[in-house]
Amino acid sequence: MVLQKDPMTRNCLIHQISAPAFYEKLAIFLVMSGKEFFEKRYEKLGWKYRDVNPRQAIRINVANSEPRDIVERLESRGIEVEAIPFLENGFWVCNSKLSVGATPEYLLGLYSIQEAAAQIPVSLFTEAKHRIMLDACAAPGGKTVQMADQMLNTGVLMALDVEKRRLAALANHLERCHVKNAVVYEMDARQVSKLNVKFDGVLLDVPCSGNAATDKDWFRRRTIDDVKRNAELQKEILAEATKVLKDEGELIYSTCSLEPEEDELNVDWAIRTLGLETDRIDCYGDEGLINVFGKELDGSIENCRRIWPGKTQGFFVCKLRKRVARK
Repeated sequence: MVLQKDPMTRNCLIHQISAPAFYEKLAIFLVMSGKEFFEKRYEKLGWKYRDVNPRQAIRINVANSEPRDIVERLESRGIEVEAIPFLENGFWVCNSKLSVGATPEYLLGLYSIQEAAAQIPVSLFTEAKHRIMLDACAAPGGKTVQMADQMLNTGVLMALDVEKRRLAALANHLERCHVKNAVVYEMDARQVSKLNVKFDGVLLDVPCSGNAATDKDWFRRRTIDDVKRNAELQKEILAEATKVLKDEGELIYSTCSLEPEEDELNVDWAIRTLGLETDRIDCYGDEGLINVFGKELDGSIENCRRIWPGKTQGFFVCKLRKRVARK
């Protein structure tokens, strides 16, 4: 017996499912989900799963403050921080006598609490000042604030999110950090061309499956079907974002998923289908995979970066440009 909602009447209907069919569906679900299933996938990709506890990190908003000054002020409050070697303005929180989200410096927008790997995508834009930029999946706003900070509150930053309830958190984050150059839209990223604007830079930190480093129930809740659904949504967002990217613009694509369907396989699809090409980036992480479960991908996907969980959560990031016709 399975309960389903009728989308027209919203009444619950009871559908009869034969016992053999039910157990067949259950068997498929168990085979294609669970910790053991995903661990075996990761081993095939070259990484042995282990439980990790990513270190807490902050990012100093340089448009509002000087890093050295903030470090000194935090230390005076009993908060010890350490510069993250692969980030310009990121710091590990080593020891803290109080919550880093309860200091006057945080409330004044002088720094943001932002996971270390999550600080990487925005840092990859070559130039942001005085540009027209887009954060297509913006809420809750950590990367939006980082983009505005990198732009030094110049130019125009458009931030979209499809869920109205998440826009309040985004707006509060922007206000706390004194962001002056952002315009926020309640809009599905798959409809961004309706704005009729071309962008110098587009950030696609797309909705994804996440990973177990930041969700202890991840293995219990996720199936490969979830991954495939997310991958299709991501392709739709990628295709729409390509339409609004200037010919010389930069598109940063990132996920906090470890699943290649959402990472390298989507980039391979974008190269073959959307006329995009990868740009070499110099950042923390391993080279992107060019062989996924026996499937050979475009060799330029080595330019992407795959970050397996450790000091940071799991992450994937790459820079894409429109392919230039060669004469």
